[in-house]
Amino acid sequence: MSGGGRVQGLSRSCILLIVIAGMERFAFKGVASNLVTYLTDVVQMSNSSAAKTVNSWCGFTSMLPLLVAPLADSFWDRYSTILTSSFVYVLGLGAVASTATIWTWSPPSNKSSPAFLFWSLCLISLGQGAYNPSLQAFGADQLDHDEELPSSKDDKSSNKKSLFFQWWYFGVCSGSLLGVILMSYIQDTFGWILGFAIPMFAMITSVAIFTCGNRIYAYKPDKSIDSKPFQNILQVIKVTASKLVDGRIRINLPDDKSDVGELELQEKPLCDQKFGSNGGFDGNPRNKTYLLENAKIVLRLLPIWAMLLMFAVIFQQPATFFTKQGMTMKRNIGRNFKIPPATLQSAITLSIILMMPLYDKVLIPITQIVTRNQKGITVMQRMGVGMFLSIIAMIIAAVVETKRLEISRKMSSLESETVELSIFWLLPQYVLLGISDIFTVVGMQEFFYNEVPVRMRTMGFALYTSVFGLGSFLSALMISVIEALTSSGGRQSWFSDDMREDGLDKYYWLLALASTLSLLFYAIFSKFYTTKSELENGNCK
Repeated sequence: MSGGGRVQGLSRSCILLIVIAGMERFAFKGVASNLVTYLTDVVQMSNSSAAKTVNSWCGFTSMLPLLVAPLADSFWDRYSTILTSSFVYVLGLGAVASTATIWTWSPPSNKSSPAFLFWSLCLISLGQGAYNPSLQAFGADQLDHDEELPSSKDDKSSNKKSLFFQWWYFGVCSGSLLGVILMSYIQDTFGWILGFAIPMFAMITSVAIFTCGNRIYAYKPDKSIDSKPFQNILQVIKVTASKLVDGRIRINLPDDKSDVGELELQEKPLCDQKFGSNGGFDGNPRNKTYLLENAKIVLRLLPIWAMLLMFAVIFQQPATFFTKQGMTMKRNIGRNFKIPPATLQSAITLSIILMMPLYDKVLIPITQIVTRNQKGITVMQRMGVGMFLSIIAMIIAAVVETKRLEISRKMSSLESETVELSIFWLLPQYVLLGISDIFTVVGMQEFFYNEVPVRMRTMGFALYTSVFGLGSFLSALMISVIEALTSSGGRQSWFSDDMREDGLDKYYWLLALASTLSLLFYAIFSKFYTTKSELENGNCK
């Protein structure tokens, strides 16, 4: 494998790609973390409209990989996809920066101005949709053991993958932390032109660094690029559906015994079907059983995928309503300095950076003793713990918001909207969400990476990001529905622009309740879920 030097068991190419991923997060968070403030203060949107816009954009950004990843898996190699998408990404960042430049001299006064901003954000979404999953899959390709073979190397390979995903998320969070703290301060202090230009130049620099690493990357030969796995899976689904319509539910399995197998969602693969280099069953990608098994692998993930959506909804709150909450609280440090509310999002990434080493050095050894499992806790258990912590975070957020409203409603309407409650009361909910990320987000990356065939690993990362994409849309939908219901009859909605009259505390309680139900169903589905490695090993004994 290329790239000789090792740090923490990872190659130089892995480490370089982790740094590049951190720079991309710096650029993205530099735009996204304070976007709700830009929309309310510069574009003059209402609080609810700005929150829905940010949620919809984040959702669109996270869902796009589902559309782009199949194309990358079928037609392009990952290196070319990264270079092409990074150009679109930089173009989008430049377009957003241009809106700040134009509106500094001529404030937006018609519908075309916000429309231009929206299309600029869409360019960022399109670039990131191909860039992120391809970059992470390319990074995982640098690992020594990247084959889905049921061998004795499984534990060692699994541990190395876990190490890679943890350090990848560490790098991503470090970039996010710097983006949130530095860019929020620059945007609030020096203006939006500089605040949007710096992320653009950071992305340009990361692309230059990426191209400079050509000689140390491991390029995996892609022997199955003509097989077009995503198209073939759709073809199999179409053929299967036509057979169901015709009343022919059975298919012939291509083995020596000519057995007839029932088409079931949870059907286990036969051991005598060899595992090919693609990670599917039977090395021939045009074999119908191979295609069917790959399609079934993706379908088996859907119940788990769906139960993670409420975690993704909670994930949207720091960049929207948590930030608007903070704007009404006491933010002074000393006489002259005020904390930009968006910088509190850095508490999430800072807690991840500080707690990640403790996860490996303290929590894992303890759980190894308790569970007698080499990994301490399984990936499924890890995601469940994070979901539970996110529920606790929302309960704390509801309690703090209730207290803020009590103080605010006692104040005169002529007084400032700022309440005598320190913004640092919001810190516990931010920190808990950060700790929950260590469990759930890292676990999701490893889970979806391991549960899809090797040839579809870009698609695996797209499934992971799509959780947050659909979660963003679900969050925007919830806001629209709740706003319509609570504002009927002339009442103030839960998302009123008057922060003295809003009902965010009720909204947070609702999220906590919905997330609890999701966690219960997740636990049920996890109990009956069989991982792909268990299927492989269990059928080949």
